[in-house]
Amino acid sequence: MEDIKKISGTYAKVISETQGKLNKVQKQIYHIGSIRLILFVAGIAGIIYFWSNPWYVIAAVAAITFIPFLILIKHHNHLFYKKDYLEKKQEINEQELKAIEYDTSAFDGGSEFIDSSHLYTYDLDVFGEHSLFQYINRTSTDLGKNQLAEWFNNHLKDKKEIELKQEAVNELAPELKFRQRFRVLGLLYKGEKADEQEINEWAKSPSYYRSKTVLRALPTIILLVNIVSIILAITDVIPFSLWGVIFVCCAIFSFGFSKGITKMQSMYGKKLQILGTYAKLIQLIEDKDMQASYLKEIKSLVGVNRKTASQSVQKLTKLMNALDQRNNILIAVVLNGLFFWELRQMMKIELWKEESADELPRWLKAIAQMDAICSLSTFAYNHPGYIYPNIAEKTFKLQAKSLGHPLMNREKCVRNDIDMEKRPDFIIITGANMAGKSTYLRTIGINYLLACMGTPVFAKEMSIYPAQLITSLRTTDSLTDNESYFFAELKRLKLIIDKLNAGEELFIILDEILKGTNSKDKQKGSIALIEQFMALNATGIIATHDLLLGTLAESYPDNIRNFRFEADITNNELTFSYQLREGVAQNMNACFLMKKMGIAVIDN
Repeated sequence: MEDIKKISGTYAKVISETQGKLNKVQKQIYHIGSIRLILFVAGIAGIIYFWSNPWYVIAAVAAITFIPFLILIKHHNHLFYKKDYLEKKQEINEQELKAIEYDTSAFDGGSEFIDSSHLYTYDLDVFGEHSLFQYINRTSTDLGKNQLAEWFNNHLKDKKEIELKQEAVNELAPELKFRQRFRVLGLLYKGEKADEQEINEWAKSPSYYRSKTVLRALPTIILLVNIVSIILAITDVIPFSLWGVIFVCCAIFSFGFSKGITKMQSMYGKKLQILGTYAKLIQLIEDKDMQASYLKEIKSLVGVNRKTASQSVQKLTKLMNALDQRNNILIAVVLNGLFFWELRQMMKIELWKEESADELPRWLKAIAQMDAICSLSTFAYNHPGYIYPNIAEKTFKLQAKSLGHPLMNREKCVRNDIDMEKRPDFIIITGANMAGKSTYLRTIGINYLLACMGTPVFAKEMSIYPAQLITSLRTTDSLTDNESYFFAELKRLKLIIDKLNAGEELFIILDEILKGTNSKDKQKGSIALIEQFMALNATGIIATHDLLLGTLAESYPDNIRNFRFEADITNNELTFSYQLREGVAQNMNACFLMKKMGIAVIDN
């Protein structure tokens, strides 16, 4: 608890310091706004007052007032950006204080990733409201969110890869300033969102204008025509009106390219503005000293020979922003009439694409991975009492002491142990309703998943062998497929059997198997299923109300063990310890609860 208080104190300190800086910036914005107003009014008043004086006097008055006015506009904009940055920084620290108290409503739960057919995420409430993903997700880009979801959906199964991820998470966990700067910069983008696929589609699209020799030369030719015409007009070889006709013809001719440019701009222009934010995130990665191998690998994705990735992306952003000047019809007519500016600008963008587009997917991958790893590292930072599990090499191992559910209040969570280290090996858990069986299964499953992702886990000790996790805890009907609950469960069990027959190493977690059939059929089928698991050298945990399954330990004394969660009846009151005990459950609570609620129960 002391460590948690220290973490909360750090966030509170950042909030206080940020609020102080924010107050200062807001005062500066007010003062500069007032000065700008005074300069503008003084400039107008001065011009009116000195209107009858020589032009250079009026020009001096305008220069003295309007030049500082224009300089202050730029500074004013910088202060507004700083204000937005500080407000967002304050906001994310306030969110972290709430998250420590289990209020994660401010974070994206990734509901779009919910998949009832997934091997484990649906059963373990990985995605959606009040989910594990929402509890951990601190990504600030769509790239990062998708990457984090991918890690949740496909946990690692290689010891070395998990240990490399652990090393990276552990290195970034104390880097609060870096992680928060990365998050704030990503969240400050307020334009249209663009996903990785859209950006890559644009990057892979062929160059149209630069592929034609005539078009490449045209802006230079038009510029030379205008220069020659102006010189001839100044030297009275031709009248200025003739140059005016030439200029207008050039401007009209240039609009023949506008349709294609407008199409590109409408499809990608606004969406590619997000690259300005990405450039800042890339620069953070470039500037950060990395020690962990996994982080160095991320950093290598933004390494180029000639110039940094951030500079390259920033250059593209400036080109795209400059193209937006064509929306001002006056500027567009003047620039296009002089040297086909739109065409020249498009060819600069196409040149960038030819030189750098091949690197863009790697840069986006670096952003995605850093954004996602920062989320895992924030999770590690917020849970100083969690431990990094040992990753075992043997055929199967799952040992843990004082294992708890990360989403349960740390002060109220009852923690239990688990010990499995061979194949085949099954734990059968019996117990009454509400005694804690399902929570225990999800506690095991979630910590197993976190361990295979390289994050710390809620335990005092833990050692795992990273086999493929697969669960069947919450099978649902499929109305769209005209599929019954029972058939859906059978499909799930067949999938497990097929994977075992294919030689896959699995860690299986099942809750009340064959729920959709009668009790006698269920008993017979459940026993047959567990015996098949034994024959296929499988390992897992099964929770059940069926006490008869406890007798299987007599047939497989070395491979099946019985544990229970009891509902204790003391002084005619039902109590739960939520502590795992050895053996088969003795007390069931259905009839007791029915009697307490006044529902008649006939004793045989």
